[in-house]
Amino acid sequence: MNTGLETYRGVVYQWEVDHNDHLTVAYYFARLGDATLALLDSLGLPSEWDARTWITADCYVRYTRELRAGDIMHVVSAPIAVEADGFVAGHKVIDTGTGAVTTTVEQTLRIVRPDGSPASLSAADRERIGTRRVAWDGPERERRARPKGVEGLRDSSRDTIRPWEAGGSGPSALAAYIHRFSASNSHVLAGFGMTPSYMREQRRGFSTFEFQFGAASALRPAAQVVIRSGLLHVGTSSLRLFHVMSDARTGAEVATLHQAGVHFDHDARRPAPLPPDLADRARALLVRNPS
Repeated sequence: MNTGLETYRGVVYQWEVDHNDHLTVAYYFARLGDATLALLDSLGLPSEWDARTWITADCYVRYTRELRAGDIMHVVSAPIAVEADGFVAGHKVIDTGTGAVTTTVEQTLRIVRPDGSPASLSAADRERIGTRRVAWDGPERERRARPKGVEGLRDSSRDTIRPWEAGGSGPSALAAYIHRFSASNSHVLAGFGMTPSYMREQRRGFSTFEFQFGAASALRPAAQVVIRSGLLHVGTSSLRLFHVMSDARTGAEVATLHQAGVHFDHDARRPAPLPPDLADRARALLVRNPS
C-alpha cells in the first residue's frame, strides 16, 4: 500500500500486554476500531446511519512483529476494494520507533440493518470510496475451511456483553469479540496441558500470528454469548484453532475466528517445539471433520 491516511497514533500501555509480554490481540483490534472510525469519517461515511451500523464481516490479520510495552505505533488505512454493501479496508500497523510494519489487516466492512440483513451503499458513496482506493500489497491469504459442524467443538467460554461493548465495528465492540475468543483459546490450550501454570513455570506461551475473523451480527447490550472451540492443526510448534461465538438464548451464530499461532519461548522470543507429551495430547483433541 503506497498511500493511505493515518488513522491512529499512540503507544502500548503496560496494562495492554499479555503473558507473552507483548500487545495482546484484543488491543490490536481496539486500535483497528479506532482506525476504522477515522477512515469512515474521512470518507464521509458516518459510523452509524439511522438504524444501520457497520460490522466487520470478514477480517484477515497477519501479526509479523511484536509490539511491547512502551512501543509507539501508528496505523495507515485506505479502501482497497468497493462492494455493493460496503468496502474492504487495508490497514498497516507500524512501529513508529523503527518504521517496521508489525501487522497487516484486510477488513471487509458491511452496512447492515438491526436484524443483520444487508443494507446498501448509494452509487455516490461507492464512487467516493472508489476515488480513494489504493493497491494493496499485504501478504497473500490462504482461506481456511471451517469444520463441517460443531460436533467436534467444545464449550470454551460463556459471558455477557456489557453496554459499552455493544455495537458493530467500533473499538469497544471489536475488542469485545477478541477478548472472549482469547479466553476461549486459553481453555483449549489447557485441555492438552498447556495450562497457565505450565506457561509460567516453563516460560512458554501461545503467540498468535494469524486471525481470520468474521462477524454475522453486531454485539447487543446484555447479550449472553457462548463460544465453542476446537483444534484443527497441530504442528511442531504451531497450532490452529477454530472458534464459534453464538447467542446463548437463540443459538444464532454471532462471529467466528480461525486462529493460528505458535508455542512461544519467552526468553528467546521465538517459536519453540511443543513437548512430545503435549503434542500427543493435542493431536488426540483434533476436530475430525475439519472440512
